[in-house]
Amino acid sequence: MTRVKPMVRIAALALAALSGILAGPAAAAAPQRIVAVGDLHGDYSAWRDIARAAGLIDGSGRWAGGKTVLVQMGDITDRWADSLKIVRSLQQLQKEAPRKGGMVIVVLGNHEAMNLLGDNRYTTPGEYAAFVDGQSAARRERVYQANRAALEAAARIANPKATAEQVRAAWMAEHPLGWVEHRLAWSPSGELGKWATRNPAIARVGGTLFAHGGLSAEYARLPMEEVNRRVASAMAAGDDSPASILSDPLGPLWYRGLVTADPDAQAARAAAKPATPPLTPEQELGAVLAAYHAQRLVVAHTPGLAGIQILFGGRLARIDTGISRFYGGPLTWLEIKGDVMTAHSVARSP
Repeated sequence: MTRVKPMVRIAALALAALSGILAGPAAAAAPQRIVAVGDLHGDYSAWRDIARAAGLIDGSGRWAGGKTVLVQMGDITDRWADSLKIVRSLQQLQKEAPRKGGMVIVVLGNHEAMNLLGDNRYTTPGEYAAFVDGQSAARRERVYQANRAALEAAARIANPKATAEQVRAAWMAEHPLGWVEHRLAWSPSGELGKWATRNPAIARVGGTLFAHGGLSAEYARLPMEEVNRRVASAMAAGDDSPASILSDPLGPLWYRGLVTADPDAQAARAAAKPATPPLTPEQELGAVLAAYHAQRLVVAHTPGLAGIQILFGGRLARIDTGISRFYGGPLTWLEIKGDVMTAHSVARSP
């Protein structure tokens, strides 16, 4: 959940050289039923429990939701081991749902952007292991050898007595098997990077807006399509600069100001020229909904382990309940039928 910072990736050029080895819509009309699911953070079992209880999939994991629109709110990755399984499930459902009149929208989360940018602070060993194949050891060795001189020089600045064997051992420990394939898949030109880039940062289904972190008054001055265009452009370029929309505390991937105190957003506003006049969360929500001609906003990103919260007279729903076993929160989903929002939960399977 920590805001992304620019990172130095020593092996970037070598990974680019190896890239040849591996090779949603933003808006929809009002449906009869919408199901929104918050941050999953690598817990595939939890996702299956929720999807089955919500009537979205059958026992084989295939689409069973009919004309339902499923909106998964991002942050599929990191924290737990089975991110790739969840991605594959959602990709499959994105193809299957339209055949039955339904739709699957996956909103871009900050952790998908972090994976694309190479910020893997929260990536687990199991997530790397999911990419391992018979050539993983050889690929990793080639990346190390391509960067060996720079790695040894950097290590000896910190410890002049470091041996080549010690440098190699330390690097291998920090870069487990599957790391190369994971980085290639999540790079801007990789299969998962391209998939994440196609997913909108803001979606609107009927009168309901969906954004992973939230929508600030600053970004609500832009058309939804322009915000999505800027996010997609930054993803495609791998833009991890301080000014990137992918790391902006006021941007849709990170903003928390509608649900909690947000020091990063407050600092950004204080530094703005001219400084932005403060609004209460309710005032800001009203401005956002008016700007996008919407009745309500659904957000995730900020865990609330007490369950889904429906706030401001039904105009805001906060649905990140710490679903992943990393947090141990309840397994929940939000159902929207017409103007009625209903919070649901299901017991975690053994």
